[in-house]
Amino acid sequence: IMLLTDPEVESSLLISSDEGATYQKYRLNFYIHSLLFHPKQEDWILAYSQDQKLFSSVEFGRRWLLLHEGVAPNRFYWSMMGSGREPDLVHLEAKTVDGHAQYITCKMQNCSEATRSKPFPGYIDHNSLIVQDDYVFVQLTSGGRPHYYVSYRRNAFAQMKLPKYSLPKDMHVISTDENQVFAAVQEWNQNDTYNLYISDTRGVYFTLALENVKSGQGLEGNVMIDLYEVAGIKGMFLANKKIDNQVKTFITYNKGRDWSLLQAPDTDLRGNPVHCILPYCSLHLHLKVSENPYTSGNIASRDTAPSIIVASGNIGTELSENDISMFVSSDAGNSWRQIFEEEHSVLYLDQGGVLVAMKHTSLPIRHLWLSFDEGRSWSKYSFTSLPLFVDGVLGEPGEETLIMTVFGHFSHRSEWQLVKVDYKSIFDRRCAEEDYRPWQLHSQGEACIMGAKRIYRKRKSEKKCMQGKYAGGMTSEPCVCTEADFDCDYGYERHSNGQCLPAFWYNPSSLSKDCSLGQSYLNSTGYRKVVSNNCTDGVRERYTAKPQQCPGKAPQGLRIITSDGKLTAEQGHNVTFLVQLEEGDLQRSLIQVDFGDGIAVSYANLSSTEDGIKHIYQNVGIFRVTVLVENSLGSDSAVLYLHVTCPLEHVHLSLPFVTTKNKEVNATAVLWPSQVGTLTYVWWFGNNTEPLITLEGSITFTFSVEGMNTITVQVSAGNTILQDTKTIAVYEQFQSLRLSFSPNLDDYNPDIPEWRRDISRVVKRALVEATGISSKHILVAVLPGLPTSAELFILPYQDATGENKRAAANLEQISETLIQKLNRNLVHFNLKPGVRILIHAAHLTAAPLVDLTPSHSGSAMLMLLSVVFVGLAVFVIYKFKRKIPGLNIYAQMQNEKDQEMVSPVSQRESIPNVPQSELMSPEQLVDEKLEVQPIEQPQATVQNPRKGNATKVVWTEDFQKACGSPRGFKPRPGAEVFPQLLSPRAQKKSLPM
Repeated sequence: IMLLTDPEVESSLLISSDEGATYQKYRLNFYIHSLLFHPKQEDWILAYSQDQKLFSSVEFGRRWLLLHEGVAPNRFYWSMMGSGREPDLVHLEAKTVDGHAQYITCKMQNCSEATRSKPFPGYIDHNSLIVQDDYVFVQLTSGGRPHYYVSYRRNAFAQMKLPKYSLPKDMHVISTDENQVFAAVQEWNQNDTYNLYISDTRGVYFTLALENVKSGQGLEGNVMIDLYEVAGIKGMFLANKKIDNQVKTFITYNKGRDWSLLQAPDTDLRGNPVHCILPYCSLHLHLKVSENPYTSGNIASRDTAPSIIVASGNIGTELSENDISMFVSSDAGNSWRQIFEEEHSVLYLDQGGVLVAMKHTSLPIRHLWLSFDEGRSWSKYSFTSLPLFVDGVLGEPGEETLIMTVFGHFSHRSEWQLVKVDYKSIFDRRCAEEDYRPWQLHSQGEACIMGAKRIYRKRKSEKKCMQGKYAGGMTSEPCVCTEADFDCDYGYERHSNGQCLPAFWYNPSSLSKDCSLGQSYLNSTGYRKVVSNNCTDGVRERYTAKPQQCPGKAPQGLRIITSDGKLTAEQGHNVTFLVQLEEGDLQRSLIQVDFGDGIAVSYANLSSTEDGIKHIYQNVGIFRVTVLVENSLGSDSAVLYLHVTCPLEHVHLSLPFVTTKNKEVNATAVLWPSQVGTLTYVWWFGNNTEPLITLEGSITFTFSVEGMNTITVQVSAGNTILQDTKTIAVYEQFQSLRLSFSPNLDDYNPDIPEWRRDISRVVKRALVEATGISSKHILVAVLPGLPTSAELFILPYQDATGENKRAAANLEQISETLIQKLNRNLVHFNLKPGVRILIHAAHLTAAPLVDLTPSHSGSAMLMLLSVVFVGLAVFVIYKFKRKIPGLNIYAQMQNEKDQEMVSPVSQRESIPNVPQSELMSPEQLVDEKLEVQPIEQPQATVQNPRKGNATKVVWTEDFQKACGSPRGFKPRPGAEVFPQLLSPRAQKKSLPM
């Protein structure tokens, strides 16, 4: 005896080996959700925990071993093969690391990774594994359609073949008795009904048994099919079929080959005649089986009482929820009698020799009814002195018992009461041989059922004796085969004249498609004998499939697919191609496969490709895979386009930090690795709900509204989708300043985006603390590469109304404040204890303060004033030759041999050595281009880093030779020309001003 403690108190097992006299407690390190005992080894148990772990025990729960984690609920099974081999084998459905479901088998005492088996190649649908008798079923959805696979006796899985256009939405395995699968399938055009299909021995080929069987939902939301398998008589089923919105009950004795309505009783409970004529009126039964083991359902039968069926139902044109009565059949459904006018729970005692009925009611009762003659007559007995609210009835184990237990409560406040009822005293003797009579199973007088005459031994109804242990008592005699013993084969349909003819979608010659010249195959006659039918001779020879010589055929219907049905594959991994032919002489065909990457193979016959043709692609791309099959009678070809990719690991969105309103901005998705195959880019801008989808990794766009905007790019590569999001500031007026740092910062720079973001935040905080400038005016971006540098953007602040708080003059003032603090070494931060980093101003880049488009007349006026100011500055410099601190200029004074030039900047201020993958030009940092107009003397404009004054620069002849003409060299406003970039000749003439 095993007891489980309350999990809210503790997790323990109480085990008794002396029928409950003493118990020993065993503490558990997991909480039990459910237990599964082995059907034959009573000490073997599987325990499923609340955190989806599966444990095993071979000592009746005294010790436990963890088998597997991530096991699907109720998807673990003991091996149930009829041969009894490997009784310790466990079948389970487990979740992989990436969330897929997989079918796994392993031994209950060793389920390590090395010892596990994966019988089904690939993943399966979640909660789809079923292990029942000799069959294993799994489901795999592809292309939006579920596909069902079956393994018979642990052989390789095969796809279950339903009629071509059944297009199932759902499937439930009803029965796997006698080496045959009975399944309920909901097809594409059904909502509350299912079709019943029956298979061949392997469970692969299915034919229709009954259409439109009613379905419903159980208490836990599970699907309930109105189909009942009668116990004790193989091949006998009851089903409720929906016909023109009416539900009627049908019965079959030959596994769905033939169905008929139930004959209603001749008289009612009071002996009055019942006028009910088939097919307009019949008996209809409720076929729901109770999910509660302590209460009976609407129908009951027992293996030890094969002829007796008790059920609730009604008489009329259709099944009704009103006027429900109780009916009994003692001849296996051929005739019925009404026994009660209200619903009752019925128990079988003494092999059906005693039937006990208890009324279904919410009121307390103290009487029950007994029948000793298969429900023909009933006697009333009292089982308690006080009325009892009955909660359930339980029979003792074993059908020969005469003991039952009633449990309930006397009032709603009282505790449970158990009432044990023993009927042994009613009988005064055990049954002898003369107390029995033979009873022949029949279907409305037809004695040959499932190809045999079956005779059972039944106790005579007038004899009141105790039967005891059931000893069987059935004899069988085979019948001569008739057409009724054969059902339509797969691909055939029964017509009104009873003949099985090919369905419109089925080609009977396809049976020979896997057949080679010189061999033979079984050519179907359109019929197949019902599985487990025992008939002999008669028409068996005429309806049985005949061996036939394989005809020679040219290849037709050639297809090439991948083993997983996908059109994508990973670079460097095996791809398995399957070659399929609708028909043709496969064994004598030449197969040529060109993989599209310069490699081709050929096979002399298809037998060497049964496991597929494997190939590894070393490069990414789209490959055209072609296959040609030819023999002496003809040829056929097929093409497959395969997308080979490598896993996309990282996406980095590269774009400017700040841009000008209404100016084009370039955004690029940088990938790692750079070559991953076919890609799709999905771009999201700001709050737009509609994305832009492209096949290119770069796009240009404009922003017409100032402020902070987000850009997100999603890159789809095969089954992988990665994304990156960046924020870009959009303003009409802003300035930028290049920053440099103490050389020791480079020693701590890992040159990764996360480090740059953190340092940007620290630099911004240091600038705000040193200058007192609002953080809303400052944007800092540390640039990739070494030496470490950053770009400081000085932005106009906008309030909630969108109005600018600062004008261009204010930005100049902020710039001067920042430069002063930076040049006085007042801006610094501590990278770590003892490591102080100073921040310097490298140079000021001339970000546009105004729009340069011709449509703004005010902008043109400012440009004119700037040109005048530049001319005056050049004149003053020339006359007084004063050196202005902080101004870097390269110039040539006309008609003078000597040239004056600022000294070269230090290596610390040079352009960083940026990796190619993260290179970001100044044009990307501030997306603004200067339109250089050619004039008589080539010239450009540079900006004073301290004052912002413009100075005209005259291009030297040597500089033009070194760097090209002004048309080919377009410096941005404020960009410096470093002497390191000039030729040696040009550098020799570079003198400080």
